[in-house]
Amino acid sequence: MDNPDYDLFVIGAGSGGVRAARMAAGFGARVAVAEDRYMGGTCVNVGCVPKKLYVYASEFSKSFSDARNFGWESRKPAFSWPTLRDNKKTEISRLNAIYNGLLDGVKAHVIDGRARIIDAHTVAVGDRHFTAGKILIATGGWPHIPDFPGSEHAITSNEIFDLEHFPERLVIVGGGYIAVEFAGIFNGLGSQVTQLYRGPLFLRGFDADIRAHAAREIAKTGVDLRFEVNVESIAQGKDGLALKLTDGTTIEADAVLYATGRKANLEGLGLENVQVQVSEFGTVEVDDEYRTTQPSIFALGDVTGGMELTPVALAEGMAFARRQFGGLENSVDYDFIPTAVFCQPNIGTVGFTEEQARAKFGHIRLFKSTFKPMKHTISGRDEQTFMKLIVDKASDRVVGVHMVGPDAGEIMQGIAIALRAGATKALFDTTIGIHPTAAEEFVTMREPWTED
Repeated sequence: MDNPDYDLFVIGAGSGGVRAARMAAGFGARVAVAEDRYMGGTCVNVGCVPKKLYVYASEFSKSFSDARNFGWESRKPAFSWPTLRDNKKTEISRLNAIYNGLLDGVKAHVIDGRARIIDAHTVAVGDRHFTAGKILIATGGWPHIPDFPGSEHAITSNEIFDLEHFPERLVIVGGGYIAVEFAGIFNGLGSQVTQLYRGPLFLRGFDADIRAHAAREIAKTGVDLRFEVNVESIAQGKDGLALKLTDGTTIEADAVLYATGRKANLEGLGLENVQVQVSEFGTVEVDDEYRTTQPSIFALGDVTGGMELTPVALAEGMAFARRQFGGLENSVDYDFIPTAVFCQPNIGTVGFTEEQARAKFGHIRLFKSTFKPMKHTISGRDEQTFMKLIVDKASDRVVGVHMVGPDAGEIMQGIAIALRAGATKALFDTTIGIHPTAAEEFVTMREPWTED
């Protein structure tokens, strides 16, 4: 269109939207960003950042216990939920200001409010209308609670960080990484945690060995894992919330966290006014350039139903801006993207699961190792680390690496570089390990567990 107010109007100031806005502005584009909740999106405010801070807090309880056998003879300190909660709020406020500063620094116009698409080149925020050559939808996802009797008593990961009172008894419903992580967090902070999952084993989509090992280790920490069960109803009782389960049992709780999935945050966005196709899963359909079926409107990040990872949204934001405003042929390679689950112990993974590798490569070799971390030979904690390598037999290329154990996420970042570079098992074998570390086990597994 001729002479629009902006070259790019971004709806949503989360990881992908802010990165796209900054990069586009850096290429000389006139950019506006509309946000109706908080700068930084889910990750900064109610996702990975506060979650990791709470993981750190929850691990201290185990460390205090571990320390005794190392000679630290002291009583376990008392935990203060308000201190953790309020310090977290201070840190998030600091990060919100940083995100605002990043956009101010490239002269992007930040508009407070929920944006609504009016037509292919017009966006409204409240009573104000703005025109743009291109519109980018980066509104992310939103937690979803299914409708059932008493569902109004459940909370989501949006609210769990800021509860007024610490839940001494917490029920978590769900089997994804969010559910598993919060089970570990509140168990470590002192809650009596029960995790319910309707399937036979949680963490669907991860390697089967990882799922099974994680379940055994998490159960050891005291989390009451209950599989193949769901909630029929929740009612307010005298002593808290009363849950009726599908197996006929009941359970009481101070809070019920539903972590059963997220949906694309499209409500009130005005997509009915334009030709943007939404999939049967409620996500925005895009092509390889993140263009929707309306040529001037784009979308990226969680709202498109891809890998719901902050670094993926960041990479997509960069690729979009480089292509649309920098004249660069840039795309995101979705192969060998590492990820971590900050449950306790941690999960780190990159590449194919065993099932996926068999389907793609046919003949594979597997290498597995289970051992007690060196620290726990003295601490006395009953915890086992598990590692697994998956190798394409024809090429000797390592195509999958999976781990459950301390610092798995930190270790997997380096492993991911090797896999993206095409490292073979022979290269792993000739790499000298760092001793004594858990990570060196990845370069000392010589004998296949099995091969076919």
